[in-house]
Amino acid sequence: MESLPPSNCPWERGTRELFKSIKTKKISANELWKYCHGRAQEINGETKAYYQIFDKAFAGASVDSSNNVLLGAPVALKDFIFAKGNECTAGSAILEKFIAPYSASCVQRLVDHGGVILGRTSMDEFGMGSSSENSFQGPVMNPWNLSRSPGGSSGGSAAAVAAGSAPFALGTDTGGSVRQPAAFCGITGLKPSYGRVSRFGVISFASSLDQVGTLGLDAYGCAKLLESISGQDDRDPTTSHADAFKYEEPGAGVFKGLKIAIPDLMEEVEMDGNVKAAFEDFKIFLKTNGAILATVPMPLLKYSLAVYYLICTSEASSNLSRYDGVHLGFGGEKNVSLAKVMSSARSLGFGSEVKRRILLGTFALSAGYRDAFFNKAAKVRRLIKESYESIFESYDLILTPTTLESAFKIGDRIQDPIKMYNSDRLTIGPSLAGLPAISFPAASSGLPVGMQLVAPYFKEQRLLEVVDAYQEASDGFRPGLAPYPFEGATHG
Repeated sequence: MESLPPSNCPWERGTRELFKSIKTKKISANELWKYCHGRAQEINGETKAYYQIFDKAFAGASVDSSNNVLLGAPVALKDFIFAKGNECTAGSAILEKFIAPYSASCVQRLVDHGGVILGRTSMDEFGMGSSSENSFQGPVMNPWNLSRSPGGSSGGSAAAVAAGSAPFALGTDTGGSVRQPAAFCGITGLKPSYGRVSRFGVISFASSLDQVGTLGLDAYGCAKLLESISGQDDRDPTTSHADAFKYEEPGAGVFKGLKIAIPDLMEEVEMDGNVKAAFEDFKIFLKTNGAILATVPMPLLKYSLAVYYLICTSEASSNLSRYDGVHLGFGGEKNVSLAKVMSSARSLGFGSEVKRRILLGTFALSAGYRDAFFNKAAKVRRLIKESYESIFESYDLILTPTTLESAFKIGDRIQDPIKMYNSDRLTIGPSLAGLPAISFPAASSGLPVGMQLVAPYFKEQRLLEVVDAYQEASDGFRPGLAPYPFEGATHG
């Protein structure tokens, strides 16, 4: 067949339909590659979603293998994850032109399961940001409105999917970096349980929090992508020894009797009108279909933001010490002392937000302050985890919006770090507890709005089947792809 026009995206009716089209040979894997490659080039001038679009065309793949989960479908890859022989910068000048010496475990598994890497997506430097503006590569634009942020730090991956250039993308989620961009861009994003997916070959930000996550148009796509990358890995001792995830299609009556808790924090926080309306509508949908909703006390959640920023900055301070201008990254001044080489390299190579977090973390770990800050935060983190476990003794899922507002304007918060940090207020709790959480689009009268469901540890199946059933229901909501060629998107 001829290459498809941009207005006829092969997966605009959902990932199931895409896979059916491949299996019935309505479209070949090679044709799909050509479509995605062309679309990625077309949308990148507006969105800047990609740092690098690979030129090598995919020759095709067998769709008969039982191991071929992704059937040759292209996947966009966050510029935080190694793909052997390709540049990996983590959005930082200090790693510009760094070539990955090997592939991350998740990338190798993705390829082994029939996925094809389309290109590398832009991101906040070292995953530190909520707007995809903190990068030497420049900001990413939200394809629903080009003056708005796509979220961060996996904003490039989310924008690539929302703009219809790839059916799936890999991101990483430390405190919401898959879920918040998914919400802002009107797609589905899953943060798996900590230990579900190997982090080997993924650049470290905060090692006790980082997790590879999946982004797609719908829950079914996220499920198939998780199938292809999950499982135990001897090279990452934090991975679980449980079997790789295998998605089971939702049966009838998924919502009937489902017990969903809503933290009492939601009665105190201020949501914008668009988010509040979507939240209320989704609760009505759940009740109408037989779910049981109740407000529950979770008083410790209000401390999660402070706990997170003490822990993640402390771990970042330790992890980023390896970028010294000698072993990794570009060198500093020549013919000077080692201390000056390191100072020069780190001053020039790191952006302002990364420097800010290194300084915060170094202070929190310093002598005389470690007990008061980092150690205390670690103790409260444990209490937050136990509060989630207590809720799950009586409830199946926990529901909140993903964010308290729709996508904010680019530049609106870049000079106000506290306001920017508050963008992650509702996504941080599950990250601290290591729990699986999913963001998915809910009905909205303006910019996309995301809802978030959280499940007990290793219960991704429960999350995905609920969202899958919602998206497949006659009155479920999937906003589709962002307008192209961005007729409805503006720069103002």
